[in-house]
Amino acid sequence: MRNLIITALFIILSAVSVFAQKDGHVKLKGQVVCSACWFEATDRKKNPYGTTADIECATDCSEKGLPQALAVEDEKGFTLYILEKGAYETTGKDFLNIVPKTVEIEGELRTEKDKRFVKVNSLKVVKEAFVKPTPAAEFASLSLKDLAGIDKSLVDYKGKIVVLNFWATWCAPCRKEMPYLAAIRKDYAAKGVEIIGAAGDAASDAAKVSKFARDRKIDFPIWIGASTKDMERFGVGKVLPATVVIDRSGKIVWREIGMIKPIALRRQLDNLIEEK
Repeated sequence: MRNLIITALFIILSAVSVFAQKDGHVKLKGQVVCSACWFEATDRKKNPYGTTADIECATDCSEKGLPQALAVEDEKGFTLYILEKGAYETTGKDFLNIVPKTVEIEGELRTEKDKRFVKVNSLKVVKEAFVKPTPAAEFASLSLKDLAGIDKSLVDYKGKIVVLNFWATWCAPCRKEMPYLAAIRKDYAAKGVEIIGAAGDAASDAAKVSKFARDRKIDFPIWIGASTKDMERFGVGKVLPATVVIDRSGKIVWREIGMIKPIALRRQLDNLIEEK
């Protein structure tokens, strides 16, 4: 009799286990990301997701109907779970307003064509997205190589007003603001203003950056290999794009995190020119 009871319990527990697997209920913790933009960087540990460029791209993708996903880190790297609406009520048509926060979710897992989908029934934000930029030095200092591999430094531009723009070829908002920067250089070059584009692309991608500049007829100097540490020293955090204005003495006098506002930048340059 005892053996029969044990056997019966084993069968019941096995049935419950199978039911749980078919049911697919999961608890996951990770960062809410765009399921398309996530793949713009090959190594997300070296290039964390969450810059202004990432959010701009996520917004564009959302408008095109591309969904958000949960990036869950494990011993092998990251696994993406595409988010679907469940019992949890979002404030919009999708989960865009939660990008790129870290959250804990509960939901129902399903797999389709090697992709994982989670119907979100509950969601709790456990980490907000951004931190304040670190304090920056008062005076600008930056040395990089240009596209020809020649060493360049801001020291060489002392006596000029410099607009230093941090950008990258893979950054959509960076690409959008390039025509504004080109127009400003055209209007202000004769007044002692220089535009410098400090690209976050690796030095090994110089050919790609050079082609990008040629295709878009960028005529201002492009340096390559700018890092997030460089950006933090200039007081603009780790966000792309970002722009600083440096006066003739080498002092940082203006910062913009995100896409430039051409009218505001022109006003700043006009004021510096009048001070001469």
